[in-house]
Amino acid sequence: MHTREQLYIDGKWVDPVGKGSIEIINPATEEIIGKVPVGSSEDVDKAVHAAKLAFDSWSKSSVEKRIELLNLLSKAFKERGEELAQTITAEIGTPIGYSRVAMVGTPRVVSRSYAKILEEFSWEEKVRNSIICKEPIGVCVFITPWNFPLHQIIGKVAPAIAAGCTMILKPSKEAPLSAFILAEILDEIGLPAGVFNLVSGHGSEVGDYMSSHPDVDMVSFTGSTGAGISVSQSAAPTIKRVTLELGGKSANVALDDSEPSIVAKKAIAACHQNSGQTCSALTRLIIPESMNREVCEIIAAKNNSYLAGDPLDENTRCGPMVSSKQQSSVSKYIESGINEGATLISGGLGMPDGLTKGFYVKPTIFADVTPNMKIWKEEIFGPVLVITTYKTEEEALSLANDSIYGLSGGVWSGDEKRAINFAKGMRTGQVSINGGAFNISAPFGGYKLSGNGRELGTHGLDEFLEIKSIQI
Repeated sequence: MHTREQLYIDGKWVDPVGKGSIEIINPATEEIIGKVPVGSSEDVDKAVHAAKLAFDSWSKSSVEKRIELLNLLSKAFKERGEELAQTITAEIGTPIGYSRVAMVGTPRVVSRSYAKILEEFSWEEKVRNSIICKEPIGVCVFITPWNFPLHQIIGKVAPAIAAGCTMILKPSKEAPLSAFILAEILDEIGLPAGVFNLVSGHGSEVGDYMSSHPDVDMVSFTGSTGAGISVSQSAAPTIKRVTLELGGKSANVALDDSEPSIVAKKAIAACHQNSGQTCSALTRLIIPESMNREVCEIIAAKNNSYLAGDPLDENTRCGPMVSSKQQSSVSKYIESGINEGATLISGGLGMPDGLTKGFYVKPTIFADVTPNMKIWKEEIFGPVLVITTYKTEEEALSLANDSIYGLSGGVWSGDEKRAINFAKGMRTGQVSINGGAFNISAPFGGYKLSGNGRELGTHGLDEFLEIKSIQI
């Protein structure tokens, strides 16, 4: 059992004022594997006070000290990598191989990347008779999701440390355990007291209170669009900076000169990675009519062999949904697709073969999906891919942009320049060309209801900085 009874505030593990605990359930076994405290508004007040007091000295700390701490953080992730991967897999059911690489390996690289950025970062520039200065924004609140628990935290914590900000973290109640390990690491590497504080609890209580707190200068939130709207509303009266990384319903577009077999094979992982519980998943496949039969045949065959099961089995490709609630939600979307007349070519309702417990759904593929269908419009957040066809490239672009979201996207073409040109027409924050790899130094964020602000790279650092002009 991973039982945590204390919060991390002002450099110490302290008993919470709040009462009760939140149980953590392993979605593969349905067993309780841990508990964390329910923080209260009084706990938030203590954490914000500590962060505010620490800001004065930490904001003036040397760049060299911040570089040292970020490199130590990256090193600690490597040393405790297996512990973190096992913990995250137990919390959310991510297949262990993916957990090691994406859930722990990526945060390790991101931490190190901010140390490198600081080595060459320009804090001042001269513009005519002005000195333009970049300064840390102040006390920051981070409200983070369960699907990439440590990565989404480090995408905020690392640039905040680099900028000289102080912070309070409220991790997801479904997957908070890795955040407590992070607090241990930050304490051990010598991050000054008050710079990082951890308060677990319910978003509707401590999350909203944090967002509205008058002594908080910035809120960075990752989660659902509905919850992001609530955070923005709570933050509005105090005019604090708010950055949001929200939902997605991203398009994967094959142009008519792409190779159908490659498109079909790559489309599965682009949708199903992390069991489909990825905000930037490419969940809408848009293909020329001429490719439809070949692509659907290959995708159906590949999906039928996409092994769902025990996330600790190295051969498992698809783990469970994070909770029974999420399992039910994804199942209802699959049922909706069937009822609305989409063609089910693989998967469907019920548990995957051979499984009798755990919050699993079958990896599922629908063809002949039309833009009026619910499964086309709404973020499912599970391993469900929808396929539609087009006649002209203009229609393909129109279909790609037919979404309230704009977080990610993909384009496939035998002509890279043509693909890039198409990508520039897509109203979305990131686009991969022919399966281009994720880049932790490139800005990540969305258009439209997918949010505002950017994470990662120098753009992610800029979100934590205020700009001052000094006229001479």
